[in-house]
Amino acid sequence: MRGAPEDIVREALTSGDPLPGTTGFAGAVDGVLVRDVLGREPLFVGTDPDNGDWSHDLADLTAPQLFPAGRVLGTGELREAWTLPDPEPFDDRATAVEHVREAVETSVDAVETDGLAIAFSGGVDSALLAARLDAPLYVAGFPESHDVEAARSAADLLDRELRVVELTHDAIERAVPEIAAATGRTDAMSVQIALPLYLTAERVAADGFDRLALGQGADELFGGYAKVEKAPEDPRVEADTVRGAQREVIDTLPDQLPRDVLALRGAGVEPVTPLLHDRVVSVALRLDDQMLVDGETRKWALRQAALGSLPEAIAMRDKKAAQYGSLAARELDRLARQAGYKRRMDDHVGQYIDSLL
Repeated sequence: MRGAPEDIVREALTSGDPLPGTTGFAGAVDGVLVRDVLGREPLFVGTDPDNGDWSHDLADLTAPQLFPAGRVLGTGELREAWTLPDPEPFDDRATAVEHVREAVETSVDAVETDGLAIAFSGGVDSALLAARLDAPLYVAGFPESHDVEAARSAADLLDRELRVVELTHDAIERAVPEIAAATGRTDAMSVQIALPLYLTAERVAADGFDRLALGQGADELFGGYAKVEKAPEDPRVEADTVRGAQREVIDTLPDQLPRDVLALRGAGVEPVTPLLHDRVVSVALRLDDQMLVDGETRKWALRQAALGSLPEAIAMRDKKAAQYGSLAARELDRLARQAGYKRRMDDHVGQYIDSLL
């Protein structure tokens, strides 16, 4: 079992509690396979999982399939063990902010800093980690990238030293097949997202750290996406409310998180994700539309809660997704075009990635 003690998982199976106080788990307990409700820990099965054909590592299996989140498998029967709750929202915004603050601060402050580094982009999510944990800060990006500039300014405001992982075309070309091998994914979006994570983790491991703290999950839990802000007008979501759209993007985590976890482990570090702790998830599920998005301010409740730890300039700062803020996506596209894969071609970046494998 990875991610949590067996007794906690056993009790969660007995009680049906989907959020028993962990940051995720997956593996075998009492002869059955389980994976937590948000899929925070990867688990893969082969053709005969009842007889040991399963693993946390893709490379151990000949035909791996991602085990579904919130499920239990034993004696050939796959059944649902947990679903995310749908609690009533907080009565008022001040109460919501106080609960968010308590959950976030408790989860971050519980992180052990031995062997720890922090992936730091200068946004509110990673800055909450930087403000409360004594660990070195790393940012990855091309020299002119938004993330490097934002991380430098935020590190100055926090009076912290920043280590910059400067991305290069050579590093991207080398990392692409390594990411594909680690994650089992070769589509353009997955590789673009994984590139800055992988190259940051690689540098962190080379510097002697074996754990990397990230602000993962905050965008999904607290309303950080434009498609959530613009619900129901945005065609990328089906929900007719902001809260419904939040739930839609939370539901994508079980498929997305294994990519990041496997990329980081492939680079030699273990991810640490305090903003994905069950106590934070429980609070986030109780936010209503205006607590998630206030006007044009996404992640409103989280930003308000962060003001207890961060300067307002950081707490209220907008940030681009890592693949764009680091310019990894732009430069991967540039490399594809330089190699002859033009934008008029179908999935030109994906074709270029295949050529590197």
